[in-house]
Amino acid sequence: MMNRRKFLHDTALGTLGYSLFNQYGYCSRVRIPQPRGLGIALVGLGYYSTDLLAPALQKTQHCYLAGIVTGSPEKAVNWQRRYGIPEKNVYNYQNFDSIADNPAIDVIYIVLPPSMHAEYVIRAANAGKHVWCEKPMAVTVAECEQMIAACEKNKVQLSIGYRMHHEPNTQTIMGFAKNKPYGNIQKLTASAGYFDNRTNHWKQKKAMGGGATYDMGVYCINAARYATGLEPLSVLARQSTTRPEIYSEVDETMHFELEFPGGIQAVCETSFGKGMNSLRVDCAKGWYQLEPFQSYTGVKGITSDGIALDAAIDNEQARQMDDDALAIMQKKPGLVSGMEGLLDIKVVEAIHRSVKENGKTKI
Repeated sequence: MMNRRKFLHDTALGTLGYSLFNQYGYCSRVRIPQPRGLGIALVGLGYYSTDLLAPALQKTQHCYLAGIVTGSPEKAVNWQRRYGIPEKNVYNYQNFDSIADNPAIDVIYIVLPPSMHAEYVIRAANAGKHVWCEKPMAVTVAECEQMIAACEKNKVQLSIGYRMHHEPNTQTIMGFAKNKPYGNIQKLTASAGYFDNRTNHWKQKKAMGGGATYDMGVYCINAARYATGLEPLSVLARQSTTRPEIYSEVDETMHFELEFPGGIQAVCETSFGKGMNSLRVDCAKGWYQLEPFQSYTGVKGITSDGIALDAAIDNEQARQMDDDALAIMQKKPGLVSGMEGLLDIKVVEAIHRSVKENGKTKI
């Protein structure tokens, strides 16, 4: 069974493994990237870091990939060879705290299972580094509060990796919530899910912060909040699964209805059992929708009067990281603060209470 100990099981080999860098002679065959803006260290080299964040950092203008933190010596060597990362900027989970002494690292980006977010955000903040943290922010509101407090105490900026806040079509939807070009909002529907055929992944483990609501459900929760510009008052949730042998600890599918001030209702669904990706807002004088409303390859939509919502950007993750880097350099608030992440986890906790109590729950 995968747990935190298994996730870090290679850590003890870290120091020995990193010596392979010199053994294989990669240092003489790579071109060290020229610094541009802030130096970023990625913590956790799974799919999101490998396939999305690292490539995006090759396209950014205000930050660059400066370092890595991993429990896998093999991954460390491969990343050094591919991206020209000097050995002094490679860390494991045992020597992580010594990153405080490295002036080449300005920002630490936490890309770990949710159960590990609080620990490493707090340790990064205590090291005096700005912190970016992937969604969901943490497993509990209490952890979110501790993360915010640590960053405030150390006078570093904390940003949560909600890339959609940086996406232009989503920003248009946010503007509609303020300007109400189609009248008052009456109802909202949001769905986010995909079919996950894995059977023993951390996303299926409660101890690691797994479950559809934490992973994909926060897209729906966050969309309901930014599309209305309001905070929900209560939730009624229903959990289900078609694969109980796999989803015995966490939710495979969650249906939940949020009640907002003014009688606005948001009907949402998230799942690891089926593909869904849409956001629609019905108003007194029309409607607008995004489908898909969250996608690595772009977001598209339309309004009831035929206006296309199809602004395109080259890379969502690059835009997100450039925006957050600029905010740090200009000493301005980031687009997605720790409080934004906390408010979503507050709803997640209420959703699970609603399932447990089998009824509507106040948020």
